[in-house]
Amino acid sequence: MADFRSDTVTQPCQHMRHLMAIAEVGDDVYGDDPSVNRLEAWAAERHGFEAALFVSSGTQANLLGILSHCQRGDEYLCGQEAHNYRYEAGGAAVLGSVQPQPIENLPDGTLPFDKLEKAIKPDDSHFARTRLLSLENTIGGKVLPLDYLKAARQFADKHGLALHLDGARVYNAAVASGVDVTEIARPFDSITVCLSKGLGAPVGSLLLGEKAFIQRARRLRKMLGGGMRQAGILAVAGQYALENNVARLAEDHANARFLAEGLNQLDGFSTDAYAVHTNIVFVDVAPAVDMQAIARELAQQNLIVSPGYQGMRLVTHKDIARADVERLLAILARLVA
Repeated sequence: MADFRSDTVTQPCQHMRHLMAIAEVGDDVYGDDPSVNRLEAWAAERHGFEAALFVSSGTQANLLGILSHCQRGDEYLCGQEAHNYRYEAGGAAVLGSVQPQPIENLPDGTLPFDKLEKAIKPDDSHFARTRLLSLENTIGGKVLPLDYLKAARQFADKHGLALHLDGARVYNAAVASGVDVTEIARPFDSITVCLSKGLGAPVGSLLLGEKAFIQRARRLRKMLGGGMRQAGILAVAGQYALENNVARLAEDHANARFLAEGLNQLDGFSTDAYAVHTNIVFVDVAPAVDMQAIARELAQQNLIVSPGYQGMRLVTHKDIARADVERLLAILARLVA
């Protein structure tokens, strides 16, 4: 089975499963799980922060980040396409009474500073208090330029804002940019890192920041029902992923470019409108192409795609080999002929 729907479908390798089976565990709510403690300490140092918190999902990590930076009645600036605005069920507003103020993303995924500045509310009782700027890297598979991240830090400092990064695929961004992940993380007050996408762990994300910030987030995690007990079984998988599965992300990026080039050779498919920076390929499908029927036929051939997702989105990952991409392209060519 080759599943192109997302890099969230990755399976733990046999060695990762072995480490999970023999993991040293304790009660993490009491702070007694040595594997969780080891991961959090290692991750904080690795990414250049004082502390880290292991949580069950990227959605929870982002929510804890926003709620730890903001109070009820505050607002955060973000992109219209931001995952923590568009795809996380409005959690900050629903659970934290924190108002999102979305700004339209530019084609490269950045947010224009002139529009961000105009969106900042004055110190007036009529308005929510603007406290936070949240960026995402990668966003739609696109990598934010390092110079832009540095400028975002200057912008946040100028306006007294905290700066948060939804770094669900931050390692894809680092590999594509040819830099260490700390170069991307450095401008931010907090970042999240998803362990269960291209890195290949089965469950979990990290939230990183200053000690006091992580202490607030830990309390909120418990409030949200996110306290875990013998979570070391998952933590060892996450640490293995960070230590062993980063460099190979370049293979996913190469496979994504190969896939995009191949799709452009097929009648009714075009990726020309979308830059392929990392492992995500967006493709426009002509109305004459019955993608729903094609998806059903592909499933019969053990190839899984999601038709109709923003045109169509295909994602490469560690469980997609070049041969799988070639097979997908060959069957698509036959079906649209």
